Amino acid sequence: MSLAPLLDAAPAIPLHGFAAMAAFALGVVQLAAPKGTLPHRTLGWIWVLLMAFVAVSSFWIHQIRLVGPWSPIHLLSIFTLVMLPLGVWRAHRHQVNAHRWTMISIFTGALVIAGLFTLVPGRIMHTVLFGH
Repeated sequence: MSLAPLLDAAPAIPLHGFAAMAAFALGVVQLAAPKGTLPHRTLGWIWVLLMAFVAVSSFWIHQIRLVGPWSPIHLLSIFTLVMLPLGVWRAHRHQVNAHRWTMISIFTGALVIAGLFTLVPGRIMHTVLFGH
């Protein structure tokens, strides 16, 4: 394992990657920790900001080009940017089940599933974890 391929990439890629890794780790903590507490709300806001950064930073990454400079992953970024405020609004309105569903969906789709696609051979994170 070597971070060199990630660190040698265009600046948006390591920023995006490290923010996604931080969001993943924080998301795991959020899913496991007690809900409705001050730490949950505080860490939740940090997670939302990290996820917004991950989604926005993806628009500067164009390694896979299917429609001009865009790929299906950019649709996931749009989904994330729409669903994040909805999840926050649902928490604010005390719609606990809807909030839970929204945030777990974002975590699963934007971090777990998208993260697995970064491990496809030829992608930077595959090289980071498994070498050439």
